[in-house]
This record gives sequence, C-alpha cells and structure tokens, in this order.
Amino acid sequence: MNGQPISGASVGGAGLRRRRGGARLGALATGALLLALTACGGGDPAGGGAGGNPAAGGNARSDNAASQAVVSILPKDGAESVATSGALKVTASQGKLTTVTVADSKGTPVEGRIAADGASWEPTAHLSAGTQYKVHAVAEDAEGRESAKDTTFTTLVPKNTFIGHYTPEDGSTVGVGMPVSINFTRGITDPEAVEKAIKVTAEPAVRIEGHWFGNDRLDFRPEQYWKAGTKVKVELNLDGVEGRPGVYGKQKKTISFTIGRRQVSTVDAEAKTMKVERDGRIIKTLPITAGAPSTTTYNGQMVISEKYKVTRMNGATVGFGGEYDIKDVPHAMRLSTSGTFVHGNYWASASTFGSANVSHGCVGLQDRRGAGDSSMPAAWFYDSSIIGDVVIVKNSKDKQIKPDNGLNGWNMDWSEWIR
Repeated sequence: MNGQPISGASVGGAGLRRRRGGARLGALATGALLLALTACGGGDPAGGGAGGNPAAGGNARSDNAASQAVVSILPKDGAESVATSGALKVTASQGKLTTVTVADSKGTPVEGRIAADGASWEPTAHLSAGTQYKVHAVAEDAEGRESAKDTTFTTLVPKNTFIGHYTPEDGSTVGVGMPVSINFTRGITDPEAVEKAIKVTAEPAVRIEGHWFGNDRLDFRPEQYWKAGTKVKVELNLDGVEGRPGVYGKQKKTISFTIGRRQVSTVDAEAKTMKVERDGRIIKTLPITAGAPSTTTYNGQMVISEKYKVTRMNGATVGFGGEYDIKDVPHAMRLSTSGTFVHGNYWASASTFGSANVSHGCVGLQDRRGAGDSSMPAAWFYDSSIIGDVVIVKNSKDKQIKPDNGLNGWNMDWSEWIR
C-alpha cells in the first residue's frame, strides 16, 4: 500500500518489463490528472465537472458577471440650455445609488440627497445659470456589483436677470436694530424660490426669519434685537434662481457684518426728552422738540438707516409743499423712508428744546449752523450713534409707523412676521 511492491520488482528482465509497464501506467495516470486539473480550472456551465468545486466556481461567476444595476441621468450627456431647477435627476433601476457627485467646472459641488430607497437623487438647491456641470453616479445591484455613469451638461444663459440691493454693507459694524434688507430690481413672483436661495446665520446662533414687503423687498431679523457682538453672515445664492417667469438671478455673494454695542434711545414726545441707553444704562438725557400738533411724529421703533453731517431738507419732497427748504440741516440721521429724521436744529431758540414741539414730524436737537460745534446735543448724539441704532418714539399724538417705512420691521409682531 505504500509503493513497496514496485520498488521490490526492480531485479531481472521481468522487473524491467514491469518498470516500463509501470511507466506507461504512470503516463496514463499523469494524463488523467491533467484532464482532471483542466476540468477543475475551466469548469462546466453547471459547475459540476469532475474534480470541480461548485462553490468556488459560483464565486468566480459572481465576481466576473456584469452589474444588473442601471444608472440613468437627466439631462442627457452633452445637453445645453438646461433649466436651473427641476431638470437634474439621477435614478437607479435593479439596484441602489451609492454615490452621486455633481460639480461645476471650478469643482464647486452641488448639494443633493439620495432617496431613502436608493432609487433616486435630486439636488437640494437650484443650479447656476450659464454653467457646465459634471455628474458622476454609482449604483450597486443585489450582489454588490457596481455600475457607474458620467455625464456633462450646461445650463441656460438667461436673457433677463435681477439682483438684490442689500443693507447693511459688507464688513460694517451696526446697531442692534439693523435688519438684513434686500431690495430686488425686478418684482418677484416666486418668493419661495428666492427666499430659499438666501441664507442668514448668526454667531451666537439665533433664529432668523424673512418677511416680504410687497414683491420686491425681503427683510430678515431675529425675534428680538440682536445681541451686542453678534457676527452675522448673509449668503446670496441668487445666480440661476427664476424669480419670475424668464427672469433669473445673477448674483452670488457672501457678506458679513458685526453688531456693535447696544444703544436704544427713547423719545418721549410729551415730556420732550430723549433718554439714550447704552448697554442697559442711561448715559444721557437730552431735551428735544418733536412734531407740532399739526405735523406730529410717528410713534414706534425706528432704526437709523442713514447719517449726514449736513444735508438739505425740502418739504416738497415729503408732501409739505414749499413750507420749508433748509439747505444745511446739521447732524441728520434718517428714521423712515417718508422723511422722519432725528437732526440738529439751529434755527429754533434754545428755550424751545424740552418745552415745545415745533417740527414737521422730525425729532430736533439743539445745534449750531455748520455742524462744527461738538459741544451741542445734536453733535454729541450724532457722534454717539451708528447705523442700526434704535430710536423709539412714544406718547406722540400720531399713529405707529408702518413696518415697511424704513428699516422698521420691529413694529410687526413676531407671529405676523413669520407668517
């Protein structure tokens, strides 16, 4: 059983013949072994060949077979003038998507999400106009085999566009009442798409919501005044947004600004005083003159939107005909679009301030002509104020100012603002 009979028969002629016979048998055995090895290496279609390993043969077939997953991408490869919204979609049949990347020619990615069932992918935002995009998508079938597809397309170049003029300015430091206000150059008929393309965030974080005034102005603010020191970032991703049929945004910009110290001044039209509060402490009480009985001052929360060391005020521009035209009003700060200012007054007697309301609706502070005397109350308040500071008027015989008259959305309840 261990080969001894063959080695023992190695003497004499008979033994020689037996060795030759054994050699022939060995050759036959070797041939049979080669056949067996050939069958094992190739296998038959059913995997049941002699000496074969059905399990090993099955794995080899699975590894080498093509994936059953089919990836489809819209728009088609090479497509041009593609819509910036609603046109891009990636799907998989007989498998699930595992990877989808979309980027423009600069490598900027397009955010999107794969559906829970892995059958589709869509972008979560619009695409930019006049831009080439590359799509790479991979899907796996039930056996884990991958199938991939790559396409390229270009979005449309719009004939009609719009932008948004924004305030405050990039890099500025503003008061706690400053909203983000954006005025669009075209009336917007799809406000949801436009608002979705604008992101306003703050550090420390606070809930910030937008509100539309008409179809061409969108303001953002928190529920209460900003906290001093807050950093605010505004991302305008309007490029490619269809704001109205056939009219697309062409603006992509990020701006940031800082909220300075907290200053809120309260004008009491009845007491004829203005108390200036800085970071929770009254730092100055100033005598003022508010609107006369026939031209009263609005009540409400108003935000300083512009500052002029000297400016011209003409009654004809705000509905007062030729009642006044003062070419050198000092230390003027705008509180409303309709012409409400807090400003210096050099033409009234010193005794007027704190004792009589004589203005055409503005809040007047004692001043010198030319705005050159820094000791005057108007000069002090001007130098102590920044755009975005709040001036509250109370106890006037007038109505409350409308929220869209200037940057004065604080006069709208939060519940209405977020509607």
